[in-house]
Amino acid sequence: MKNSSFLRVLLLSAAMAFYADARPASAQQATDDVAPESGTSAPAEPPVEIDLVGESVRGIRSKNWMIATANPLASEAGGAVLRNGGNAIDAMVAVQLMLGLVEPQSSGLGGGAFLVYWDATNERLTTFDGRETAPNAATPTLFHDENGEPLKFFDAVVGGRSVGVPGTPLLLEAVHGRYGSMPWATLFDSAINLADGGFEVSPRLASSIANDQDRLSRFKDTKAYFFREDGTPLQAGDKRVNADYANTLRMLSQQGTDAFYKGDIAQEIVKTVQSTPGNPGVLAMDDLAAYRIKERAPICVDYRGFDVCGMGPPSSGALTVGQILGTLRAYDLKGLGPNSAQAWRLIGDASRLAFADRGRYMADSDFVPMPTKGLIADGYLANRGVLMRENRLETVTPGEPEFDHALYQSDDESIELPSTSHFVIRDKAGNVVSMTTTIENGFGSRLMTGGFLLNNELTDFSFRSHSNGYPIANRVEPGKRPRSSMAPTIVMRDGLPYMAVGSPGGSRIIGYVAKTLIAHIDWGLSLQSAINMPHLINRFGPYDLEAGTPAENLGPALEALGYEVSVRDLNSGLHGIVMDDDRLTGGADTRREGTVIGE
Repeated sequence: MKNSSFLRVLLLSAAMAFYADARPASAQQATDDVAPESGTSAPAEPPVEIDLVGESVRGIRSKNWMIATANPLASEAGGAVLRNGGNAIDAMVAVQLMLGLVEPQSSGLGGGAFLVYWDATNERLTTFDGRETAPNAATPTLFHDENGEPLKFFDAVVGGRSVGVPGTPLLLEAVHGRYGSMPWATLFDSAINLADGGFEVSPRLASSIANDQDRLSRFKDTKAYFFREDGTPLQAGDKRVNADYANTLRMLSQQGTDAFYKGDIAQEIVKTVQSTPGNPGVLAMDDLAAYRIKERAPICVDYRGFDVCGMGPPSSGALTVGQILGTLRAYDLKGLGPNSAQAWRLIGDASRLAFADRGRYMADSDFVPMPTKGLIADGYLANRGVLMRENRLETVTPGEPEFDHALYQSDDESIELPSTSHFVIRDKAGNVVSMTTTIENGFGSRLMTGGFLLNNELTDFSFRSHSNGYPIANRVEPGKRPRSSMAPTIVMRDGLPYMAVGSPGGSRIIGYVAKTLIAHIDWGLSLQSAINMPHLINRFGPYDLEAGTPAENLGPALEALGYEVSVRDLNSGLHGIVMDDDRLTGGADTRREGTVIGE
């Protein structure tokens, strides 16, 4: 048996090594180099000396409850619920409904979400998967043209073909039914009133519309909503009424989500998707009726005495963040400091190693066997970390985590774009919500029905099902959930929540969250200072440095280490809460319109 096991491992290693060399270069570099959503604050001019930390910012403090979201109206909607005696789950419902109105380009009823939740009563951490699913009629060639070649990205996105079954409405209802304390219908009041009365278009929403005019103009209903009567895009400060959204919310408040998944709303969704001119989809009534929320065990990795926990497959977020941190455990990042190019060499190469594993192995584990435990095993991460000991890694290939069986797969080729939203809530009883919510690309499929946008989440699948004769884990399959990078996180200390954090940003979410955790845990920055700290992101080799920040000054040192450097906008939307000694400290990302409130 020992010889047999040894031979099996030897054959597996040889196959993996051969396949790593054989995979196409395009698969290695599949990425989402598309301009992110517009920011709202201009970064300061970089100083001559490298200083990534800047002035320490304490952040907002409170004692009883706290909430941080990407929009002040959403924060206030959740805050009103908490002031009136509601709990974190009640506030979660109100926040999401409001975000769907005032930040429609990022999330809403037509999308999906991942929730990491601390149940204070039962002292239990759990996660809920509200990710969209592929229709039963989806085939491996869903995103191929008439010649059998993968479509160009936006040719696939815009229209019905990219729309998966939305998960957000049922996530809200299912989790509220289990943990909520206030009546379901009362949680809709703020969003209904503002949709009926009209809300003021924010600078970020106006900028997002201006940057996507051509695609938003393709469909009549969408154009009518996001443009003025004279055909010009909505401007910041314009008042926008959304009576259709108010009516949808009334139906949901009175009838529950059966109206969305089986009733009139479902029929309108299916009609809109299937009748899209030029790019219809295959979503059907049976797909909506069959949708279910899944509760899953959290993925946790120890880092410097903290347990960093988040969402497992179909999200790659917690696994990849955990791999980055796990490979860095042996290195003295604190001693190197945040202004050290060597520190960023280690962080960058840890990320590259993790992304190589992500591309090879990570997908919906309900459909694809995954070495989930092996990917974050202490020994495996320690061995991966040894690779970074001396110099920048010239080449990075997937590792060989422990499998329960031999598995050969090809590397993923999907593109994940940076439009999403994250919010965190902690109520006076100690319940904690960390939720990342999305419709994928900015404005999703650009299809609108019932006052909300429909997602384009199916384009998070690889457009190819196989490469070099091997299957791609994140391939399209009926009922499957596309892989995500969303990384809603709760950090535990001594068995209790210490920190909740997350971000939008496509696959760069992983780097944003990892940077914030390292800045706070290793470098001692306050949460707000850690969020404010400039971004340096490396996923596939080149180093992205946040434009207009002191990160640019590290460019020459990183180039001297052998990295290709790209200066670009890196528009995160980090929001978090630190819970320390009965004191709550919140942080919100000024790169967007984040707002923290608490009492």
